[in-house]
Amino acid sequence: MWLRGANGSGKTSLLRLAVGLIQADAGSITWRGQPLQSADGFAKELVYIGHTQSLKDDLTVAESLEFLATLHARPSDPPAIAAALQQLSVYARRHQTVRSLSQGQRKRVALARLALESRPGIWVLDEPYDALDAEGMAVVDALVLKHIACGGCVMLTSHLARPFGAIPVHTLDLGRAA
Repeated sequence: MWLRGANGSGKTSLLRLAVGLIQADAGSITWRGQPLQSADGFAKELVYIGHTQSLKDDLTVAESLEFLATLHARPSDPPAIAAALQQLSVYARRHQTVRSLSQGQRKRVALARLALESRPGIWVLDEPYDALDAEGMAVVDALVLKHIACGGCVMLTSHLARPFGAIPVHTLDLGRAA
């Protein structure tokens, strides 16, 4: 699902609701019939990458990805971390601190979490293409397409339409900011 809308229209808030980070004023969100906060298995199937990226400035690139992978019970062994960083073209910077990276490089490190995923699940991505060059955008497209082909689903916000070929993309347009 492609979530569209002007800046301030509520895209990020809707994503945060969808993953259970904030509560709705009314109504409820359920996962397989259970309230999201107590739904069995939801956290194991979820990959949420927000626009702040959750990287720690004082850790190296490899340490930061390892920390996030361990925190979310994903593969965090050195070969898996190395392969993910290679796929996102930031392996050469693995020993640098996150604080020394450009915004695009930080985005690549955060998105390397997607390369660690081996099972279908739910990816919720807030502006995954922001700050990426054409090569980085193509890598994210390939990861998304592979994930969908394996039975996963993706909800993302983006101001850019992406070419996902024959894969049907449902669009939710929140329109203009209030």
